[in-house]
Amino acid sequence: MVLATNSDSDEHLHSTFASRYVRAVVPRFKMPDHCMPKDAAYQVINDELMLDGNPRLNLASFVTTWMEPECDKLIMDSVNKNYVDMDEYPVTTELQNRCVNMIANLFHAPVGEGEAAIGCGTVGSSEAIMLAGLAFKRKWQHRRRAQGLSTDKPNIVTGANVQVCWEKFARYFEVELKEVKLSEDYYVMDPTKAVEMVDENTICVAAILGSTLTGEFEDVKLLNDLLAEKNAETGWETPIHVDAASGGFIAPFLYPDLEWDFRLPWVKSINVSGHKYGLVYAGVGWIVWRTKDDLPEELVFHINYLGADQPTFTLNFSKGSSQIIAQYYQFIRLGFEGYKNIMENCMDNARRLREGIEMTGKFHILSKDIGVPLVAFSLKDSSKHTVFEIAESLRKFGWIIPAYTMPADAQHIAVLRVVIREDFSRGLADRLITHIIQVMKEIEGLPSRIAHLAAAAAVSGDDEVKVKTAKMSLEDITKYWKRLVEHKRNIVC
Repeated sequence: MVLATNSDSDEHLHSTFASRYVRAVVPRFKMPDHCMPKDAAYQVINDELMLDGNPRLNLASFVTTWMEPECDKLIMDSVNKNYVDMDEYPVTTELQNRCVNMIANLFHAPVGEGEAAIGCGTVGSSEAIMLAGLAFKRKWQHRRRAQGLSTDKPNIVTGANVQVCWEKFARYFEVELKEVKLSEDYYVMDPTKAVEMVDENTICVAAILGSTLTGEFEDVKLLNDLLAEKNAETGWETPIHVDAASGGFIAPFLYPDLEWDFRLPWVKSINVSGHKYGLVYAGVGWIVWRTKDDLPEELVFHINYLGADQPTFTLNFSKGSSQIIAQYYQFIRLGFEGYKNIMENCMDNARRLREGIEMTGKFHILSKDIGVPLVAFSLKDSSKHTVFEIAESLRKFGWIIPAYTMPADAQHIAVLRVVIREDFSRGLADRLITHIIQVMKEIEGLPSRIAHLAAAAAVSGDDEVKVKTAKMSLEDITKYWKRLVEHKRNIVC
């Protein structure tokens, strides 16, 4: 039934799908000239969002996809609070400071009883890493200038397995990124090689607690010991930053005796993602410094136009308060015991998935027993089919599983990776194993693209084509499948 009005712009239909608004072309480049009813606007957008993948089945992401309804309510109740308005929202600021104190305590920062830790909330670990890098660069510049030395060529030493935000920092803030190359069966930074690359212009060495590629923890203890020796020999005072985006909320609960944090004297700052295993929706990270001396005071801005003096050290300004409040909720709701139980459950499900994948006899497992709860695996035989075919075929069941090649010098290795989050149950693990087995049977019955190209080269009689085909690397094949996956991404099965 149509409710008639005097104006087309005021048109309202009891049946949304009979409305002219859902029959019109969706605006893409220009704001529409006229308004539409709120229910029609909602339906138009909601229908398009149906084509997105299911976040719970997105096993590519480390980011939290489920929280309790009580926390969802807190998030919605505070979604209109601007995090930077500290004078207007002093309790929100206090909750942020409590979170910083709790994280610093978890990471064994040398903070006295009742003493406030040094750190802040950020928009994920990317901003946290930018802030840490700026602090290291400024500290290094001070030392060099005090010695009358040049500050023209700062560098950071990392593994080639670092997340892209490190490359962004290096490019945006004019710091050379010196990468320790990987090798087959060793997919993290080698501490010995890293320290060998350190020179007088190194502002810090970045270690990863939980590699994005395989979940493995780098040996921060060995790095600290080797760097201590070199610093003693040279007097350079090169520090360590630990990128604990993924592992910072895992190691304290599952591996409490592992020394990777502020227990090591050359570790000066640590970042961690609250929106990963901190169990908060996307949009929150944390950066904590060892002491106040490790954060140069001139990097901290003081503003008063919002009503009171407010110290701020961020690359962002206005942002929502919801994720900060959600983080505090998780800390007091779960406590140490709750986080420990959740991480143990994640590891149990990762082991179950790993065992099921191994039982197929088709894959090598690249991830380690100690690290982030994920399973990274590669095909034993890639001569006929690739991991990119497997990733594409699994999408028909709804699974989003990434396939990728390793960085230099292990780029000939192509892998699949399944991240185990809090909401990935034993039942889902068993179902995924069943689907992997089914997909393997299906693709093994398909003709091999590699064999097809080789046959075409042989028929052509062209020696140049034969040589090119014979030398076709796994990287060439994976590029093809990446393009195919990208092309199919917006197609609904």
